[in-house]
Amino acid sequence: MYMNMRKYTRMLPGWLRPLLTAAIAAVVLLILWQGVAVMMDAPIVPRPLKVFERLGLIFSGDIAAHAGLSLWRIAAGLVAAVGIGYPLGLVMGYVKTVDKFLAPIVYLLYPVPKIALLPILMLLCGVGEISKVLMIFLIIVFQVTVAVRDSIRAIPEETYYVFRSLGASFGSIFSDVLWPAVLPKFITAVRVAMATAISVLFFTETYGTEYGMGYFIMDAWLRVNYLDMYAGIVVLSVIGLLLFASIDFIEKHVCAWQYAGKR
Repeated sequence: MYMNMRKYTRMLPGWLRPLLTAAIAAVVLLILWQGVAVMMDAPIVPRPLKVFERLGLIFSGDIAAHAGLSLWRIAAGLVAAVGIGYPLGLVMGYVKTVDKFLAPIVYLLYPVPKIALLPILMLLCGVGEISKVLMIFLIIVFQVTVAVRDSIRAIPEETYYVFRSLGASFGSIFSDVLWPAVLPKFITAVRVAMATAISVLFFTETYGTEYGMGYFIMDAWLRVNYLDMYAGIVVLSVIGLLLFASIDFIEKHVCAWQYAGKR
């Protein structure tokens, strides 16, 4: 049965296969959810149909604003982290003197649980948007920096000798060697950091704000409104799915050589 499914899946257009896989996974999860709801038969685990009905009623008027602000916080933190972490990792990997100076600083700060810094950020920046975006930034920037640096350090020195002997500029070395060598690990680092960022964002949105999916879910829980709570969880899951799907889409296009010959 599995082999037949793979056979029919390969007959589909490339862009349709991930959608089919996601749809099958969603159906399996919904069946499991329905089964648990039927067995428990309690308000704390409502049935999926009731949750989606409630979601349809409140999405445009309520949840959409919360989801939009959460997405903005993630995007702002991600852009800032990549904008600083990528060039920093590039310099650390390419210039050994810089790496010797900055590596100890990175190693001291990287292992610190970023959620432990939340009280400090709130004291310094307040409980508004800046502290929340900074928290996302801190989660992602170190992973990006270390991934980019390690990717460059893994390039054999002989590779540079060939380009330098031909008089290649740093721009040529970057575009022909550094950029393609860094991309796979860089994208993987962003993907891994994204899951942690979403989790921590949920926690930070329970403080000093009235908008965001974290606030919406916790507010519904405190009001004992389980339908709203589950609707918020569904939306947060969809946000995560869209972010990961976007990263996968970008990876398949900018790292196409990794997928050559694969079906």
